[in-house]
Amino acid sequence: MVASAVHRRNTAIVAAALYLLTLPFLILVAVGNTHINTTLNDIYFFKIDVSQIIPISVANSRLLNSVARSLGLHDFYSVGLWNFCEGYHGEGVKFCSEPRQFYWFNPIDILVSELLAGATIALPAEVVTVLDLLRLGSRVMYAFFMSGTVVNLVLMLLSPLAMRSRWFSLGISILAAISTVLVAVASIIATAISVAIKIALSAQDEVDVRAEIGVKMFVFMWLATIFTTLAFMLHAAMGCCCKPERKAASSGHGESTVEVSETNKTRSHGLSLPSFVRRRKGAPGGEGSRGTISAE
Repeated sequence: MVASAVHRRNTAIVAAALYLLTLPFLILVAVGNTHINTTLNDIYFFKIDVSQIIPISVANSRLLNSVARSLGLHDFYSVGLWNFCEGYHGEGVKFCSEPRQFYWFNPIDILVSELLAGATIALPAEVVTVLDLLRLGSRVMYAFFMSGTVVNLVLMLLSPLAMRSRWFSLGISILAAISTVLVAVASIIATAISVAIKIALSAQDEVDVRAEIGVKMFVFMWLATIFTTLAFMLHAAMGCCCKPERKAASSGHGESTVEVSETNKTRSHGLSLPSFVRRRKGAPGGEGSRGTISAE
């Protein structure tokens, strides 16, 4: 029983430590690419390179690319959870948009506003559908990442309560499962969007646009996902396998009760008489009283 309680305590400590480890990674995912900073600007989901948007196969492509740059088109655009940043090769990031809740990256709006001076263009139905899916996925990803960060913070504080009883473990396990779903689904959506954009842009022959996936961002979010999943597995194990310390204490009390009852039972089989019988037998004049009654 004592060993089981020790295992349960150690498991709860490890689970709390895992949730603590997820927080820096999730915070880096949230603050990455939010403003001009050498470190933060390297943390992005994907980066679009349009420095050579006009393919070399087109006549005067170098001139046309220079014209596009002079009109306001930047060399690259990097996308984070809250906003996007833009800049030039060799000069770094020059501008980051204002961070917004439920942000989603719309490349058409950016290209139109910078290259076509805000002119309105008609988009094919297929492009509109893709943009709708991108907007929905980005907003779900934002909500899940932020919710998962808050829930992991709460779970780090609640994990020690799992040592008290299995009911606490059950409640914490349910919350841990929710956190695992939130962080894992957000990471899957981010991966799917980034890979899909990279594949879609690489398949275009009319323009020379390249996409780069942010390795640091992917490492941070998937490490957070792995640690969150491991912590959930530990809480689930505590709910079904490790017995809480209270069980051990109650069992020890039961064993002492059995020992006391066995001792009383042994004494009852001995030669000692009850106290009231000993008093009556040793009372003065006891025998004479009985003799007087017999003489009458």
